[in-house]
Amino acid sequence: MERYEALTLDEERALYGLNGAEVVRCKFEGPADGESALKECRDVHLMDCDLKLRYPLWHVSGGSMTDCRMTDTCRAALWYDDHMTLKNCDFGGIKALRECRDMVIDGGNGTSTEFGWMCERLRIRDFALTSEYPFLHTTDAEFDGFRLKGKYSFQYTKNLVFRNCILDTKDAFWHAENITVYDSVVKGEYLAWYSQNLRLVRCKISGTQPLCYCKGLILEDCTMEGCDLSFENSEVTATVSGHIDSVKNPVSGSITADSIGEIITDEYQWKGDCHITVRTADEIA
Repeated sequence: MERYEALTLDEERALYGLNGAEVVRCKFEGPADGESALKECRDVHLMDCDLKLRYPLWHVSGGSMTDCRMTDTCRAALWYDDHMTLKNCDFGGIKALRECRDMVIDGGNGTSTEFGWMCERLRIRDFALTSEYPFLHTTDAEFDGFRLKGKYSFQYTKNLVFRNCILDTKDAFWHAENITVYDSVVKGEYLAWYSQNLRLVRCKISGTQPLCYCKGLILEDCTMEGCDLSFENSEVTATVSGHIDSVKNPVSGSITADSIGEIITDEYQWKGDCHITVRTADEIA
């Protein structure tokens, strides 16, 4: 296996097309300002590298990045890649990950406005991300110990599983399908409107007007804080521990909680029937 160590590389396509190589403590920066440093590589392993130039890893198949740093000038860092493991890396720059398949992200941090668009089969563990519009149209992904500070997250996604995550994000899961979230904190406004087959298990949910216009919505042993106008026009089966500020016009199914501040039905309610139950004191005890 070839080894490139302690180099500073700024040329266009500086290490283009490597097949079986280690790149160790290299810096991709300099006055030539070259793009696409590691494009079209195979089985390439980067360790303790700094990447400051644009489009460094496109069409890479197989390999890894460990303890590497991509700055905010490293735009569109990983596109069209597959079968890579990214361990304890820092992702900076807009559009850091896009249209990638069979990728593992283990540890590290990211600050990237449009992270993870149109990816398939991601596995993300113990990773912290700040992003305005992450994971658009991504499918078949698993998240464990993931921490997100975002805005319009997971829109039009399918087949995602979350465990032990903290999702602080508005407008999450809009139009998403087949999503399961276990033992997580889900905080934000307008959660999961127009979603299908969203299941939340032992989650802490907070924020205004959550879970409206949903189909196949399930909540199991969740808590809801600051959740007013919940479940509007949704098909829902929910068991909630504690209080719901208000419930508005659910379509069908059932909602059970310890207390509900207000149940709103009005002339705009869709046809249907949802059974709403407030537990008695004995049941709560």
